[in-house]
Amino acid sequence: MDHSSTAGAAASGNKAPTKTRWYKQLYFWVLTAIVVGILVGWLAPAAGIAMEPIGTTFVDAMKMLIGPIVFLTIVGGIASVADLKKVGMTGLKALTYFQIGTICAMLFGLVAINIFRLGDGVNADASTIETSDSAAKLIDAGQHQEWWQFLTHIIPESMISPFVEGNILQIIFIAVIFGIALNAMGKVGAPVLDGVQRLTSVMFKILGFIMKAAPLGAFGAMAYAVGKYGVSSLTSMGGLIALFYVTSILFVVIVLGSVMAFLKLNIFTMIRHLKEEYMLILGTSTAEPALPGLMRKLEHAGVKKETVGLVVPTGYSFNLDGAAIYLSLAALYIAQATNTDLTIGQQLGLLAVMLLTSKGAAGVAGGGFIALTATLTTLGTIPAAGIMLIFGIDKFMSECRALVNFTGNAVATLFIAWWDRTLDADRARRVFRGETVEPMPAEDPVHADEVTDIDDDLIEYGHHGPKHPTPQDSAPIKPASSDRRPAYSETV
Repeated sequence: MDHSSTAGAAASGNKAPTKTRWYKQLYFWVLTAIVVGILVGWLAPAAGIAMEPIGTTFVDAMKMLIGPIVFLTIVGGIASVADLKKVGMTGLKALTYFQIGTICAMLFGLVAINIFRLGDGVNADASTIETSDSAAKLIDAGQHQEWWQFLTHIIPESMISPFVEGNILQIIFIAVIFGIALNAMGKVGAPVLDGVQRLTSVMFKILGFIMKAAPLGAFGAMAYAVGKYGVSSLTSMGGLIALFYVTSILFVVIVLGSVMAFLKLNIFTMIRHLKEEYMLILGTSTAEPALPGLMRKLEHAGVKKETVGLVVPTGYSFNLDGAAIYLSLAALYIAQATNTDLTIGQQLGLLAVMLLTSKGAAGVAGGGFIALTATLTTLGTIPAAGIMLIFGIDKFMSECRALVNFTGNAVATLFIAWWDRTLDADRARRVFRGETVEPMPAEDPVHADEVTDIDDDLIEYGHHGPKHPTPQDSAPIKPASSDRRPAYSETV
């Protein structure tokens, strides 16, 4: 199926791309599906619970693509860079930023729960708290979780197992090693690099097919959540849920907004630009389905592909601002609810331990509760069984956690690009405002509005053609920049 005419029109400037009507855009239909799902779960709980397979099937289909997309993107980015030292420095800068951002997020949570002290008066007796089977497994895993295990957990048992298990952290490790090796191969590795880039095109094309079903997935997930847990379950601990949401909003506006202001960008225009991804996260309660869309849109906004490919997937494991706020709030709430008094020094010690244990649970199912249990077990002052006090409302805070995590990773990638002196802030401003801009030199010419147009034929996140000329092309493509090496720029 040929899309060259559409792409060419968008790139030529002779004819401005037509603005997609609001009722044809993906975010509108996802939002509509969320509302319908809430109504079905509320008015017909049994029917809402029956919708679970629809939501889980869509999320599973998206997760199926996350591993290959992350692997191919990182490999392609690293293998195309002339100076590998830049990749290493970008990784170190990203990890430094992640740690600082996590500390700020945890401090926000600590301050909020110390001001409002919602756990006071609960007077829960840890010895009488009943633990469900599912929670017991998480508690047991957390009690045997060591802070240093993320260093050993990052190395997989085989090359295939991370893709089967969907372990992003291990996939990143394999991709970095593979990309460095491919880069070191020089001319011999050029055809492999071209194959990686073409496979990336295929994966994004498949992603475009699956994204057509996003409204159905959002409907099924939301109908099940409301039907299963019920709106009434919000009333018992509504204060803690509200505090978490307000604290998260303040963190995004104040902390992340300040970082964007430093970059001379507006966080609200960025959020509006990523509205389709936000709707997808809101409907599915997880940020993973929105990862490919974030990567494509940041590339279009002027961030180099290798920076996006390295920082965004790594941030999904190490830069979880929403989870950090949640962990600090939850730990102090449990302490207050069980009448465990903690001094300021003990709370700061809690934060320090949490910085390590949260990394130990990166990429693990139920990682949030495992990190919380590991922290409480390490300290020994707060009863680990107290997590049952918040276990029932976790579902209603997962959306907010995912939204904040997603926003934090978008801002982090822009900041790291600025730190590397590769951020085109003027282009980013124009893209975030919704203006039509020319495609990046190494980017396929896709208009921003077409990215989520569910009416036009297969105009989605993917590529519309190979990045490099085929052997029958007469003129070779020039490198997009001095540090990129197109696969067919040299004779093998």
